[in-house]
Amino acid sequence: MANKPAFATGAQVEHGKFGLGSVLSCNDDYIVIKFDEHGEKKFVTSIVLPALKKSDRQPPVEKRRAARKKAAAPAASA
Repeated sequence: MANKPAFATGAQVEHGKFGLGSVLSCNDDYIVIKFDEHGEKKFVTSIVLPALKKSDRQPPVEKRRAARKKAAAPAASA
């Protein structure tokens, strides 16, 4: 039977070097974390676990790029 991952997907963590982040995936081999200031990083789980702390912060809201409206083309004069 497989072991339970150390951190669930979506868990908020803090790393000494990279700061606050959200767990994207975690298994026995690798953990992928999206850090607020450093982007997505993939670590060997057994090596990084001692450097991670659980955080009680709320997950950050994903920013979406606003869709730009196309300006209406001027009507051609006849």
